[in-house]
Amino acid sequence: MGTVNWGIIGCGDVTEVKSGPPLYKVPNSRLAAVMRRDAVKAEDYARRHGVGKWYNNAYQLLDDKEINAVYIATPPSSHMEYALAAIERGLNVYIDKPVTLNAEQARQIASALKHSSSKVSVAHYRRALPSYLYIKDLLASGAIGDVRSVQIRTWKNAKPEQQEKSSDNWRTNPHFSGGGYFHDLSPHQLDLMLFYFGVPVKYSGFSINQAGAYHADDHTSGNIIFGNGVVVNGSWCFNVTPSEFTDECVMVGSKGSISFPFFNEPYTIRLKTEQGETAKTFVQPEHIAYPMIEKVVNYFNNNGENPSDINDAIVVMEIIDTFAKKAL
Repeated sequence: MGTVNWGIIGCGDVTEVKSGPPLYKVPNSRLAAVMRRDAVKAEDYARRHGVGKWYNNAYQLLDDKEINAVYIATPPSSHMEYALAAIERGLNVYIDKPVTLNAEQARQIASALKHSSSKVSVAHYRRALPSYLYIKDLLASGAIGDVRSVQIRTWKNAKPEQQEKSSDNWRTNPHFSGGGYFHDLSPHQLDLMLFYFGVPVKYSGFSINQAGAYHADDHTSGNIIFGNGVVVNGSWCFNVTPSEFTDECVMVGSKGSISFPFFNEPYTIRLKTEQGETAKTFVQPEHIAYPMIEKVVNYFNNNGENPSDINDAIVVMEIIDTFAKKAL
C-alpha cells in the first residue's frame, strides 16, 4: 500500500481532535500540509500538529505536488468549489458533512467524478463507529423483528453551545451552511437511516423560523418511507427551554425496540423485547473520525470499498432540501 499524503483545507476547530489527528495516526496516512485563510492560525496549527507545510490559500495547497488527497473541512458553502478543483487535479477527496449546500451541488461533484480518476468519500463517520455498527447488527439479527417506526427527536436550547462559543456563527447563516443547526446535525442522522434501511422511496417535510433568533429556520419536521416499509418521523427544534433538551432515536419493531442518542454522552443503547431490557454503553474514540478515515485511506489505496460515497450523500441532501422547504 502507498501513503496517502493529505492536505487539509480549513484546519479549524473541527480538525483539532475529531478529524485532523487521524490523518497522521492512521496507517499509510500522512498529513503533509494544512490551509487556513488566517495565516497565523494556519502556521500555529501546523506547528502544534507537526505538519511540515501550511498555506493561507487553498489553491496553493491543491497545487502542492506532494499532496495526493485533500480533506475539505471548510463551511459547506465552499465544499463544491474545492471538491471540483481537487477532482480536476486528479486528487482524492474527503468532504466534511453536509457534503454541499444542496443536492444540486452534490450532483455536480458526482458528475465531475465520471470524467476523473479521483475518488470521493463523505465524512458520514458514524457509519464506522462500533456503537452504530452494533445497532446495525441488532437490526440484521432481527432482535426487534421487522422495523415499523423510527422516531428521531433533536430538541435543543435557543442558544446552543456552538452559538455561545462563536461571535461569527456560520452554522446559522444559510449563505455559509445552507440552513441552520438542522443542516449541521441532521446529515449524520439521515445518513444512518440510509445505512440501516436502504433506499427511501418518499419523503416530505417543512421548516419554519419560530423564535427569530437568527436568519435560519429553527424548527424542522419530516417523514421518510423506505422501500422495505420502514417509516421515519423526525423533529428538529432549536428553540426549546433547556429542561426539554432531547437527543433520542427510538426504533420500534414487531418484537421490540432500540433506543439511543446521536450526540449526547454517555452513549447507551437500550434494547427492549418481551424477554426484558438490556443496555450497552460505548465510549466513543478520542478521535471520533478515526475509524472512518481508516476506511477512507484503505479505499483510496484500493484496499476496500468506499465507506460513504457521493451518491448516498446526494440522497441525504435531497431529503434535507425537502425538509428545509419553508412552511410559512
